[in-house]
Amino acid sequence: MIKVEEAIAIIEANSTKMPTKRIKVNKALGYVLAKKVISPINMPPFRQSAMDGYAFAHSIRHQYDIVGISQAGDHSDIKLKATEAIRIFTGAHVPDHADTVVMQEHVMANNDSILIATMPEKLANVRPIGEQIRKEEMVFEANTLITPAAIGFLACLGITEIEVYKKPKVAILVTGNELVQPGKKLKKGKIFESNSVMLEAALQTIGIKKTKVFRVKDNLKATKKSLKEILKKYDIVLISGGISVGDYDFVKEALLQNDVKELFYKINQKPGKPMFFGKKNETLVFALPGNPASSLTNFYIYVAPAVKNRMGFSEIHKTKVVRKLNSQIKNTTGKTLFLKAKYDETNVTVLDGQSSAMLNTFAVANSLLIVPENIENYVKGQSVTLLPID
Repeated sequence: MIKVEEAIAIIEANSTKMPTKRIKVNKALGYVLAKKVISPINMPPFRQSAMDGYAFAHSIRHQYDIVGISQAGDHSDIKLKATEAIRIFTGAHVPDHADTVVMQEHVMANNDSILIATMPEKLANVRPIGEQIRKEEMVFEANTLITPAAIGFLACLGITEIEVYKKPKVAILVTGNELVQPGKKLKKGKIFESNSVMLEAALQTIGIKKTKVFRVKDNLKATKKSLKEILKKYDIVLISGGISVGDYDFVKEALLQNDVKELFYKINQKPGKPMFFGKKNETLVFALPGNPASSLTNFYIYVAPAVKNRMGFSEIHKTKVVRKLNSQIKNTTGKTLFLKAKYDETNVTVLDGQSSAMLNTFAVANSLLIVPENIENYVKGQSVTLLPID
């Protein structure tokens, strides 16, 4: 049995990044850049009006003759005299001989001239060439997550393809004779299976939208056979249940018989102690506890960072927060505790219902409160460390 910190370090050391591929920008949401992106143009590529109004050469004058119009999409070659202005609209090209745009609300205008009631400062309301970014400047560094705004920015620079890390293929294998899929009749001795849909949802929060769920009965032959096929096709395998030491827990033996290298088994924590982590070639295998709260706890602590590492994220761990405790905590287990909790701007409350079999508390928690194995007591008002959860 190893410490939490040791488990995290082993997983990080064995989580290699996925291969890369070229992808259309409009299909890149949720992917991570594998190479930096350089701007091919200035943005904006011309001096651009930031307002609807009138463009002119700034001077002490307040009255100007209107000699033209510039709409978005036009290119005006009008050469303005010192006494002239043009009507201009947001996003339109500012003529070379103009340096300032006055807002239309600040002028009195007729068909032929304007009188500026409130004179703007010189260069006001004119977006210079390259105000957002200059040609040859870096748009995004490698390992940047592609968001809707990033897609928009890339598109406005005329970039249509980028190189990203492939997303790992993730399989979920559910074990347990007692499990029934939701929607089917629940017979005596059976329970509805929830871990697969829970893990699928958790994976979606970090960008893995497609997963494949497999189910197997509690026997060694079936488990071994199912794993043999899954390990050939997937980059990350999550196994739900069957990893303890009961008479019907066959997962560890089936993994070892499929040549999965054991990197650790069991962690000194509560909940979630019986977890197996191993590797076959570049495929990562997490055999998670069957109890739902234990399974989800271990997902947040161990699985999510590994998935993000494979996806190419530069920051794979969520930033922890510190809050003041609303009550006392005693830890007589000698284990690291992960307690479902809810925090606000200043304080944190440990929630009732910490059982590893119960999800109702997890459903309203927004964090896991971390009690290190060497801490036996936290007093009310003491600062504690939290891992925010989605």
